[in-house]
Amino acid sequence: MEEVQTSSSGTVSHETHSTPTLCEFDTSFNSLQSTAATKSTTTAGPPNYYSASCSFIASLNTTAPQIISCLAVQNDEDYNNLLYAASTEEVNVFNLTTLSLADTFGSSYSGSVKSIAFSKGRIFTAHQDCKIRVWQKVMTSSSSSSSSSSSSSSSSSSSSSYSRSKQFMKHRLIQTLPTFKDRFFNFLSPKNYVRIRRNEHKLSIEHADAVSALAVNNDVALMYSVSWDKSFKIWNVSSSDMPCLDSVNEAHADAVNAVAVDPTGGTVYTGSANGEIKVWKVSKETKKHKLLTTLAKHASSVNALALTIEGSILFSGGGDRVILVWERDENNKNDLFVIGCCLRGHNGAILSLVCVDNGVVVSGSSDKSVRIWKYEKGFVGGCLAVLEGHCKPVKSLVLIPGGGDGFSVFSGSLDGEIRAWKIVLLDCNSRW
Repeated sequence: MEEVQTSSSGTVSHETHSTPTLCEFDTSFNSLQSTAATKSTTTAGPPNYYSASCSFIASLNTTAPQIISCLAVQNDEDYNNLLYAASTEEVNVFNLTTLSLADTFGSSYSGSVKSIAFSKGRIFTAHQDCKIRVWQKVMTSSSSSSSSSSSSSSSSSSSSSYSRSKQFMKHRLIQTLPTFKDRFFNFLSPKNYVRIRRNEHKLSIEHADAVSALAVNNDVALMYSVSWDKSFKIWNVSSSDMPCLDSVNEAHADAVNAVAVDPTGGTVYTGSANGEIKVWKVSKETKKHKLLTTLAKHASSVNALALTIEGSILFSGGGDRVILVWERDENNKNDLFVIGCCLRGHNGAILSLVCVDNGVVVSGSSDKSVRIWKYEKGFVGGCLAVLEGHCKPVKSLVLIPGGGDGFSVFSGSLDGEIRAWKIVLLDCNSRW
């Protein structure tokens, strides 16, 4: 393993982008705030390399004063441009085209939502109550009718009526995982049970504590769930029954907080509260997931994981306030990783990460800020911009690609606000 490199070897100039905050101007939490983008300001990145132009676009608020625990975007040709924002008691759905609230669902089910994932039009929500719930969008219409009458003489009149139909989006619960059928086929055999406490056992296909994160590999129609019960499970989401195919119990020595999956090779990464990242892959012999290696360099809990599109670089964010950049060792065939860089700058725990192409990663922290970072092999890495405005820790981030080197970031905070940002990456040396 290489030693951790810090970013102190390169001067990084930070210019903070601060805009009016929800704390200062609005406490209603029940409306959409939309403002014109603030003046785009260039922030100097690592010398002679890159910079970023950042603008605040809008602020979205949920229907009730609740923390934002998770954000997710369903963005493809078939299933619209929708932002899902999970709060303590419900999930709010925003239309990203109009930045308007499209639907709210899930308020009648116990357990706050920890994570959201998508597969083939279905929405999967991970809950505090150990369950994974599956939802389907349905479009409903309402009709309104009115009549008008005109009179051509005192003895005759005519009337006409018309109706207009308006489409509304609703989300309907279709399954809870594990399904009743899956539990029924497993409950008879004692080997299908695991001990969770003294004198207490549970089916191995069931989570015994909060489901903390979800990740879907749509190429092979598999979903991965991790939990505070120290396990992770694999689900077949191509089947209507969505059975649990594998369960790795005691995957970690402590709660599992994060999961990421490489769609190109099927490698799974899990991050735990004990500071370890474990790398898993399906064994060709047993068809079960086996441990390849353990990455243990964080001094505190691993809270977030993010992979580059090609799966060659893994970013991990921890309670130790740093982001570690792990590079796949190309000379090793066992998926071993070495530390390529350590990104420092946040004054609080890293709570969320999202990866952009070209080695750019966005982080949210308990220090209430969002940071844009740039990394590439042979370059120590550094911060391109700092985005401020939230009143409380930034718990979740989502990214929407834009044209050229631009993209949008939505940041969700424990203050109940969702802030939208426009980022444009600038190459000082025209290297991109």
